[in-house]
Amino acid sequence: MEQMQHQMMGYDRSIAMFSPDGRLLQVEYAKKTVRQGSTAVGVVCKDGVLLVTDKRIVDPLVVSDAIEKIFKVDDHIVATAAGILSDARVLIEMAQLKAQQHKVTYDTPIDTLTVVKDICNLKQITTQQAGIRPFGVSVLVGGIDNGNPKLFETDPTGIFFQYKATAIGEKESEMEEVLHKKYKESMSIDEAFKLIVNAFCNALGKEFNASRIDAAYIKADEKKFKKMTKQDIERTFNEAKKK
Repeated sequence: MEQMQHQMMGYDRSIAMFSPDGRLLQVEYAKKTVRQGSTAVGVVCKDGVLLVTDKRIVDPLVVSDAIEKIFKVDDHIVATAAGILSDARVLIEMAQLKAQQHKVTYDTPIDTLTVVKDICNLKQITTQQAGIRPFGVSVLVGGIDNGNPKLFETDPTGIFFQYKATAIGEKESEMEEVLHKKYKESMSIDEAFKLIVNAFCNALGKEFNASRIDAAYIKADEKKFKKMTKQDIERTFNEAKKK
């Protein structure tokens, strides 16, 4: 009822207008868009950082290998998103450019936090200028800084937090419940991947299959972005289905 009153008064028509109770309704709509997006999970492990996402293929004629949900920002930084993926692509391409400019200018790799702040600065600008809308996407950014794996989550407001493990998207609450119960800092990348795939199978049910999984990791000692192979994904998926 309160939301309808706000809409009638026009508080949701401009991002630059606060409602009487101090809310930016366009930002809240953007957060709802994220919760409707396909699920993505990030985990910091003892040997690196891991991102796993659901491609959520809705048309059997779509080539699953052509769907990209996890992006390489730099050799040591990886990102994924939930929400409007075209918005995510703009943010991540900006991050890729910033990473390359930093490397050329300073001859050193950019740190993960700087990439996260650049993404969040652009997101925040869209919450205070009329005539544009907020980015309807949350982005997970994982990276290795000085041998230490790190994971950050950004939301449509431009806020970011550092996590040991987190989830975004439609099954966020179910995945976070599993992480709260079973995540351990001593987990390896392989152990964390098995945990996440098993959680996906339980949360998404019979419709979920191995072709919907996209996963990438960066090991702390290698600092190299790597995608999980089809064989690794299928083997882990089959093990999860047996449980």
